[in-house]
Amino acid sequence: MANFETFAAKILALEGGFSNHPADRGGPTNMGVTLATWRRIGYDKDGDGDIDPDDLLRINRNDVFKALRHFYWNHWRADEIDSQRVACMLVDWYWCSGKWGIIIPQRILGVVPDGFVGRTTLLAVNQSNPDIFFHQLFEQRLAFIRRIVERDPTQGRFLRGWEKRLRRMTND
Repeated sequence: MANFETFAAKILALEGGFSNHPADRGGPTNMGVTLATWRRIGYDKDGDGDIDPDDLLRINRNDVFKALRHFYWNHWRADEIDSQRVACMLVDWYWCSGKWGIIIPQRILGVVPDGFVGRTTLLAVNQSNPDIFFHQLFEQRLAFIRRIVERDPTQGRFLRGWEKRLRRMTND
C-alpha cells in the first residue's frame, strides 16, 4: 500500500517557499499550500482575526503535512492504493489541479468521472497495470498543463516549471 510519509517528503522536495506571483491563479502559496486551502483549515496563525497571506508565511512542515493528508491524500484514499508511484502521481495532480486530478484519471480508468473516489475508482486503480496507468497519467497530465497555456497564454511563464515538476514525479 502507498505510504503518506513517502509522498509528503516528495512534495516538500518539489515545493518552494512563499510565492505571490500576480499571474499565478492559485494566489499566495507557501510550500504548496494556497491561501484558499489554508482558509479551509481555518487556522489564524498570527492571531490577528483573519486568515491572510501573513498566516501562510508562518506555516511549517507539519502544517503542510496536515493539509496534504486531510485535503488531498485522504480524499484520494491513497492509503488504499497499491502502487506508491501511482498514488504519488494521483494525489499530486489533485494537489496541483483540484478536481481534474480525479476526473481525468477516472476517465482514463473508464469509470464514471464524478470527482469522487469511491470503491469503484479504487478498484479500477488497483486492478490497472501500474506502469501503464502511471504512463497514461503522465501523458494526460502533460497534455492538461499544456492546454492551460493554450487557453490562457499568460500562464506560459509557468509551463517549464510545471513540466519539470511533472518529470520529477516520475522519479522514484
